[in-house]
Amino acid sequence: MARLFNFNISLKGEEDIALMKYIGYDSFRFSISWSRLLPGGKISGGVNEEGVKFYNSLIDELLSNGIQPLVTLFHWDLPQALEDEYGGFLSPNIVNDYRDYVEFCFKEFGDRVKKWITFNEANIFAIGGYNYGVFAPGRCSSSMGNCSAGNSATEPYIVVHHTILAHAIAVNLYKHKYQEIRDSPMKTQYPAMDFLSLGQQVKSA
Repeated sequence: MARLFNFNISLKGEEDIALMKYIGYDSFRFSISWSRLLPGGKISGGVNEEGVKFYNSLIDELLSNGIQPLVTLFHWDLPQALEDEYGGFLSPNIVNDYRDYVEFCFKEFGDRVKKWITFNEANIFAIGGYNYGVFAPGRCSSSMGNCSAGNSATEPYIVVHHTILAHAIAVNLYKHKYQEIRDSPMKTQYPAMDFLSLGQQVKSA
C-alpha cells in the first residue's frame, strides 16, 4: 500500500530516512524553500549552492531507500527581497519571478523528482497572511487584527489571483517543456474543509 509521510527534516536526515524505510513508507512530501535556493528571490540575485546541495542530497537519499519524493514548490516562505521590492504576491511581478524559480527547480531536481505541487494551501496563505495577518507578511485591516498595514477587503483576493496565475504559468511551463520528457504530474494543494451550522451534529459513518 502506498503511503505518504510529511514531517520536518532533522539534522539526522539519513537516520530519519532509514527509519521511514523501516516503517514502510514509500513516499515523502517535503517543501523546497525559495529563500534557501535564491536568497535574493531571483537567479540574478545569486544561487545558494549549499541549499541546492542539501536538496540534492535529500532527494538522492530518499530514492536510494526506495522512497519517492513529492515536492511542494512554495510553502509560504517568499524571499524577503521580493516583498521589499514590490510587495510580493500583491504585485503581478510575482508571476514571472515564481516561474523563474520553479524552472530552476525543474532543471536542478526534475531528473529525479516525478511529482510536484505548486503551492501549499494557497487559500490559507492568502487568508492568514492578508485577511487576518496571523501569517507572513502579517497584513490586514485594523478591524481584523493587530497589523501595521493591509486591507482585508481586497488584498486576499489580489493574492489569490496572482497565485492562480503563478500556478498556471508554472504548469504550462512544465507541461510544454518538461513533462513529455519526465512524464510526471503537477498539482496545487488545498486543505479539505467542512463547515457545519451551529448545533448541527456530525453523523458517524
